[in-house]
Amino acid sequence: MNFNNIKKIAAEKAVEEIKSGMVIGLGTGSTFHFALLKIAEKIKTGELKNIICVSSSKQTEQKANELGVPLTTLNELYVSSLSSTVILQSIDLTIDGADEVDNDLNLIKGGGGALLREKIIVQASKKFFVVVDESKRSPKLGMNFAIPIEVLQFALEAEKKFLESHGAIVTIRETGNGEQLITDEGNIILDAKVNAIENVDEFASVLEQRAGIVENGLFRNKMVTSVVCAMNDGTVKVLSNRVSEKKQKIKN
Repeated sequence: MNFNNIKKIAAEKAVEEIKSGMVIGLGTGSTFHFALLKIAEKIKTGELKNIICVSSSKQTEQKANELGVPLTTLNELYVSSLSSTVILQSIDLTIDGADEVDNDLNLIKGGGGALLREKIIVQASKKFFVVVDESKRSPKLGMNFAIPIEVLQFALEAEKKFLESHGAIVTIRETGNGEQLITDEGNIILDAKVNAIENVDEFASVLEQRAGIVENGLFRNKMVTSVVCAMNDGTVKVLSNRVSEKKQKIKN
């Protein structure tokens, strides 16, 4: 089956979770693009009504505007929802892709360069559905994909050396023109290739202690509600996260 068709199947399966009246977090990247097209189609046909969306990148924002998908900002959303009570999570559902998914449903994200905004939106969401194809599954994170690390320009060389001291092979993300890629927030991305990560929580904690690291591309499984995985034979497997389910039960 065509690779794009496989991604399209998973993306459209995840969109089935969207209901009228929801606030939706929009991801970034080639797989999410198929979800965005389906959302726009359902809005146009009237199947989805009163939808408002928050974009994780300027790239997605531009595409959403072109497709007629209504947008708001995270700040505007919180201002309008905090009039009477404190609401910790104002986005009903976020859909996005991932670069790598391990057996515990931890993720590596940031291949599209939007990891900081993506993580902010996920943390503001009640549910997070991840859309991948079978090739993105790995026993452990880091086996097939480098970890994107967003760093301050001021701290570029210091954080590069720090990551190398932990055994990572580090490259500075560049554009197609060979220039340093600058994120929507004005930072630089280092791609850190490491061996298979044995303890994702522990490694993420090490990265989070560095002031010059704005954000890392490790999305721990407690953030994930479900992974919608398109298999090579055209079927779709939905992997529910028991860690996330327990978290929801506690909140409810």
